[in-house]
Amino acid sequence: MTVTTTLDSDVIVIGAGPAGLALTHLLALRGVSVTLVEALPDIIDWPRAVGIDDESFRTLQTMGVIDEVLPHTTPNHIMRIVNGRGKVMIEIKPKTREFGWSRRNSFSQPDVDKLVWQELARYPHVTTHFGSWVDAVKEIDDHVEVTVTRADGSSHVLRSHYLVGADGGKSPTRKYIGTSFAGKSPSTRWVVVDVDNDPVGTPNVFLGGDPKRPYVSLALPHGVRRFEFMIFDDETDEQAQDEVFLRGLLQQFVPDPTTMNLVRTRVFTHHSRVAGTFRRGRVLIAGDAAHLMPVWQGQGYNSGMRDATNLAWKLAAVVHGDSGEALLDTYTQERKAHAQAMVDISTTFGKIVKPTNRIVAGLRDGAFATMNVFPSVKAYFAEMKFKPMPRYAAGAIVDVDSMVPGRASATLRSATVAILSANNHASPVGTQFIQPRVDGCGQRDVLLDDLIGPGWAVIAWAVNPETLFSDSELAALDRLGARLVSVRPTTQVDNEPPQHVNAFVVSDVTGELKTWFDARPTPVVFLRPDRFIGAAGVTGTASRNLAALLTAVHAQPSVVHEHKMTKENAHDFH
Repeated sequence: MTVTTTLDSDVIVIGAGPAGLALTHLLALRGVSVTLVEALPDIIDWPRAVGIDDESFRTLQTMGVIDEVLPHTTPNHIMRIVNGRGKVMIEIKPKTREFGWSRRNSFSQPDVDKLVWQELARYPHVTTHFGSWVDAVKEIDDHVEVTVTRADGSSHVLRSHYLVGADGGKSPTRKYIGTSFAGKSPSTRWVVVDVDNDPVGTPNVFLGGDPKRPYVSLALPHGVRRFEFMIFDDETDEQAQDEVFLRGLLQQFVPDPTTMNLVRTRVFTHHSRVAGTFRRGRVLIAGDAAHLMPVWQGQGYNSGMRDATNLAWKLAAVVHGDSGEALLDTYTQERKAHAQAMVDISTTFGKIVKPTNRIVAGLRDGAFATMNVFPSVKAYFAEMKFKPMPRYAAGAIVDVDSMVPGRASATLRSATVAILSANNHASPVGTQFIQPRVDGCGQRDVLLDDLIGPGWAVIAWAVNPETLFSDSELAALDRLGARLVSVRPTTQVDNEPPQHVNAFVVSDVTGELKTWFDARPTPVVFLRPDRFIGAAGVTGTASRNLAALLTAVHAQPSVVHEHKMTKENAHDFH
């Protein structure tokens, strides 16, 4: 006799911080039922993160909350790293909007988190339990059981197919899966001071490499300014939060610190740690549970958002039966290396700001004075070229040249004229696709993602992508929910209109898409739901690309069968 276990939801998410809220949203958007469990009685209402980047904005756009979020942000947030004399050593002010949004932005996290939380009300298949903490986790065959205690003392067991712990740096879920958390937690302490009615008023960030006492001064939306000061070993936590002591620290930064309202103070330390794996069986981790990093580049929040963006579509595909469970292994493959890279760059920036030895600080100042003489060096920092952009070498991807699923070389190697003559020999697979403003589907001047939607897409330059696939291959793409997008110059938008129900034409009104394809000899790209390129090639290999991609995402027989029914894949350009 078979016993069927009644599940409360498809996925249980522990933690209603940024990563947990985003993951819940993105899963619900894809029709996955979610139970969200949070130990606190409400969303945290004090600011923690202060920087949000273009990738996170793109995720909020996918979630459908970007218009509500924008009033709580300051775009194009300039960062100046200054020495003890207040002289600028590095100015960071990137102008690129390749993903549709400004690269550096400040934001009010409490307002944004609250909005994201409130917008969950649109999903009837999301259930939330605040004031509830997890006592035990148990994996049983095809599901997970979570024992939860609520504020009234009652105990309940919740069941789901999968559990994701977005439960912070001290994550019990991480401890449950038994993974390492390698890295360092330096003993250096800092105190945060948030004040309202910003007494400085400049809309930018200062990282103060002052050997007398390193500091941070940054503007936040709604007239809030944050100060952060290093606390020395002979200063206690209690002293660091004493009002008289804090106002003394502020003396050199504001006209009259005695008149300021100290909204919040808190002592904290920086951590540089990454978990050994982000998954064991049916239990996964995300956000601070998976990685902790110093604040210098504002990437803690954004790294958690990347986790949610990467994981949500994969969990949804597995829950819906479109992909096998092995797809979840690509989550650690793809996210761990980049999380480590962000930890490393954040730690490096801390080393620039933190020296308290005057000789070391002087050598640093001299080095930057020399480097700033060279325009290319100044541009490297100003345009944030130092920021490690995600690029997946292994995971749910396909190599352009060999078409081997599961990995992708960083460099194109084929000896074709298109590749040999290309300005850019870097493979686009495993990188995030651009998002310019376009016309299409009766709409004008809209961001590309808003036309494509939150699912898969095949994007082809100038040709009608439906002509690249047989009927059965088109059926396989439909099973994935893929949109077929023909990107064309404005002069050709009326040529050969697509007939397939999921196909449409995009007019490249800015010319940015043509520029992108001009530099890359891969005029057909297979775009994953997280906006990363899973496969790419020429029109003649589109069918083979699809076959390899279905293998890379561990597509279930119901999807693969529709592709295998196709005619022989004879489109080989080699």
